[in-house]
Amino acid sequence: MARNLQAHILHTASGLFYSHGIQATGIDAIVNASGVAKMTLYKYFPSKEALVVAYLRKNAQDLLAQIHSGIQAKRIDQTADKLLLVFDEFTKILASPGFRGCPFINAAAEYADPAHPVSQAVAEFYRTLTEMLTELARQAGINKPQQLAGQLVMLISGAIVTEQIHKQGLAMPIAYATAQQLIKLSQ
Repeated sequence: MARNLQAHILHTASGLFYSHGIQATGIDAIVNASGVAKMTLYKYFPSKEALVVAYLRKNAQDLLAQIHSGIQAKRIDQTADKLLLVFDEFTKILASPGFRGCPFINAAAEYADPAHPVSQAVAEFYRTLTEMLTELARQAGINKPQQLAGQLVMLISGAIVTEQIHKQGLAMPIAYATAQQLIKLSQ
């Protein structure tokens, strides 16, 4: 029961953080929306900061699992093509109803101090994503796998922000086409 209550609080807070913003969502709003007492919330999350970090880590875990599943589901032998499948997963995210940008980019915009735990959780996600892409690039025989991975992460991030602003469904396909060219040039 306790684990379910903790997950319920995190789920409720996650929805509020994503739809309204982290700074704009107070503890009272989370308590009201989740239907738990403030003391119960603080039992599982000793501060709002701890709740925000948990929100970002859960998003990271879910997103990375989605990317891995998407790659495995396609059963592609060419490792270079696996790099492009990452863009397919982000395309699905950008097309989802209620898309309001990347939770990590949004959090980074709200927390400028790089030493802040929220900023560190954002950086941790992008490090992990870059490492994943670096490993896929290495497996594909890319000359400079870390450099390509960094370029692909920049394309993905830029496409997410562009789609958040323009909402036309064009950003990730453009990023995908650019990634194809970068991969070709890097082999």
